Amino acid sequence: MADKKDGLTYAQAGVDIEAGNEMVNRIKPLVRSTRRPGADGEIGGFGGLFDLKAAGFSDPVLVAANDGVGTKLKVAIEAGVHDTVGIDLVAMCVNDLIVQGAEPLFFLDYFATGKLDPDQGAAIISGIARGCLQAGCALIGGETAEMPGMYRDGDYDLAGFAVGAAERGALLPTGTLSEGDVLLGLASSGVHSNGYSLVRRIVEMGGLGYDAPAPFDASITLGAALLEPTRIYVKSLLATIRKTGAIQALAHITGGGFPDNLPRVLPEGLAAEIDLDAIKPPAVFSWLARTGSVAPEEMLRTFNCGIGMVAVVSSAETDRVSSMLEAQGESVIRLGRLITRADGAAKVNYTGTLAL
Repeated sequence: MADKKDGLTYAQAGVDIEAGNEMVNRIKPLVRSTRRPGADGEIGGFGGLFDLKAAGFSDPVLVAANDGVGTKLKVAIEAGVHDTVGIDLVAMCVNDLIVQGAEPLFFLDYFATGKLDPDQGAAIISGIARGCLQAGCALIGGETAEMPGMYRDGDYDLAGFAVGAAERGALLPTGTLSEGDVLLGLASSGVHSNGYSLVRRIVEMGGLGYDAPAPFDASITLGAALLEPTRIYVKSLLATIRKTGAIQALAHITGGGFPDNLPRVLPEGLAAEIDLDAIKPPAVFSWLARTGSVAPEEMLRTFNCGIGMVAVVSSAETDRVSSMLEAQGESVIRLGRLITRADGAAKVNYTGTLAL
């Protein structure tokens, strides 16, 4: 075959294999830091391994979830801050596992970009590793895809995949929910990872850059405030579930807010009644509502408004569960109760006024 010295290379087409290898070497210590019983392998193989028996399960049911970070990534890219969105990625997956009573076991990521920057990539993976540590799950693998022409240089997208397990018969909801059960709200850390298309539109309306002081907190930039990572509730809820056995259902308050997420765990014939006076929304939500002239009903359907997770417990167990969650570091409020739902009636009802 003739020697074509001037032939094209993959790197000239925009894909740098050496940059990918460099990033893998840089993230190996981050991946090792997330090891847990059941996961002791190294990344770099064709698949990640997990030993359920070594993790202590006898008759497990596997629970899987996947999610992304959405257009919050655009805020990270424009602000030049990449080491926190990985926490969001993990959070959006593992919080969906714990609501079913499952312990997150392992996590895999998909990172796609137009041109691979090992510094940027390592920062993103560092956040994923921190999220896995917060959730107690192992980062056992992932995929990095450099796709010139698909993304502009500097742009990227993330997807996450988490698998957890619960012993057979221990899944939530329990099927014992009834009228009078109490709704406990667990405080969010901020906007979390939903509604950022609206957030970004409001930032544009406000005429602010992400490096400007936050209008609601001059001690930090607007970008830092909006990039506050999604709270991971796994360890506090797992400990409370196992110690008290009193949590009957959990709802992760993501896109759709209370009206879309609470009904997912409620049986026919029951509805949620929420006391809006009990909620103290963080200042960021008041700013979003005022600057964008967003109606309270729209705020409740788009954002968590300060409550990132809701637990359903019997009235007799309310104080015990609240105390246990607070001892685990959660801020807990008595959010409302379950009521009988008439045919055709709303599944989520409100009393009081949201203090925006």
